[in-house]
Amino acid sequence: MLIINYQLNIRTVQDKQQIFCDWRRKWVRLTPEELVRQHVLHLLVEDFGYPKSLIAVEHPIRVADVSKRCDAVILAADWQPLCIVEFKAEHVRLTQKVFDQVAVYNRALNVRFLIVSNGHDTYACLVTPTGYDFFRQLPTYPQLMELCSVANGKAD
Repeated sequence: MLIINYQLNIRTVQDKQQIFCDWRRKWVRLTPEELVRQHVLHLLVEDFGYPKSLIAVEHPIRVADVSKRCDAVILAADWQPLCIVEFKAEHVRLTQKVFDQVAVYNRALNVRFLIVSNGHDTYACLVTPTGYDFFRQLPTYPQLMELCSVANGKAD
């Protein structure tokens, strides 16, 4: 079971549960995936220093003339995408198919960092010219900025 460490705002309307999404500033249907999204986003903000204002939820992209949406995109201060975050319900295994989905999304954004989470398992990796470098833990926001800067050849 997913352990929630943050006070999430949940209500029931006409026998359906809803959760308030602070990023979209509206009530949305409470699904298992949405619960993971809200938990992990609060974790990134409260424990890893990600600026709430630089997280875009349901970020629209176009892949091969098809409209898609990334679950979340972490932005730099100049609003350039740094990281795609993909969420799955806690019962969904994080398989190669999940990583393939994120890789397809990354064709549109060309970010240097990817995060995939089902609430229990979370994988974070830097996209390199030869593949992916996986990290044992999530980077803080300053670490993410540094990783992406060095990967793009912009280190001081």
